[in-house]
Amino acid sequence: MIHKASAEEATELEWLRSSYSSSGDGNDCVEVAAAPGTVHVRDSKDLPGPRLRFTPTTWEAFVTYASGS
Repeated sequence: MIHKASAEEATELEWLRSSYSSSGDGNDCVEVAAAPGTVHVRDSKDLPGPRLRFTPTTWEAFVTYASGS
């Protein structure tokens, strides 16, 4: 699901930048923020732009799959 965040909503979350998202630009990153019952994912180049929202269970399954575990 894609969610168009408002500027106010985007500032309430604590965003973490992926250590795998690095480039010379510094803004070419994927960021993740956890909230009760939801994990938000956004592209730092498009702020406050749209974001993906996942349930914690779905996010855990994705991370487990992506890490090859």
